[in-house]
Amino acid sequence: MSAHALTLEPRPAERRPDLAFDLIGPIGVRLSFAAGEEIYAQEEEADLVYQVIGGAVRTLRLLSDGRRQIGDFYYPGDLFGLEIGPEHRFSAEALGEADILVVKRSALRSYGGDGGPLERMIWTATALELERTQEHLLLLGRKTACEKVASFLLGIAKRFDGAFKTLPMGRQDMADYLGLTIETISRMLGQLQADGLVEFAGCRRFRIKNAPGLARIVVA
Repeated sequence: MSAHALTLEPRPAERRPDLAFDLIGPIGVRLSFAAGEEIYAQEEEADLVYQVIGGAVRTLRLLSDGRRQIGDFYYPGDLFGLEIGPEHRFSAEALGEADILVVKRSALRSYGGDGGPLERMIWTATALELERTQEHLLLLGRKTACEKVASFLLGIAKRFDGAFKTLPMGRQDMADYLGLTIETISRMLGQLQADGLVEFAGCRRFRIKNAPGLARIVVA
């Protein structure tokens, strides 16, 4: 179990203009994690619920042969760590410095009651998690390398403001999420830039120059 999880004592958390934070903030604990630090472990008891307040988080599963599969990425406002079973199937790590709100499931039940806004929020977040998992399966199984990378960049662009977006993750993380090699990721990014669809300023900052053209690749 993460060392952070051993010292949870509910205290008031900083308020943000976010419905989920407004609901669980009063009973949560805000913890800070360094880049690459584990938030919870694979097969750890799933007795906590998490929300990203600042930074970004990746979930990943180590396979028996040493490879890893990135499950998903979570950004400010996202709830994560929601499990149907008693244990986490994936571990979670901070991509960079991250602030995370942590709430005990028992506290959610006691505080929210049956059928209240907290329960509805958890059900909504769980349904969204299932939808994202289904989209990820489609991405892995039915799309070409170029379609995968184009889909990924469009998804990032929708989540962040500003003309230029900053990728919170490196190319190895992208490769492990999309089921590609890092060489293929680099080649596809170069191809999309050469085609005038995206523009990169450095390794992680990019902007979409031709959104309709990029979208046509995704639905091709």
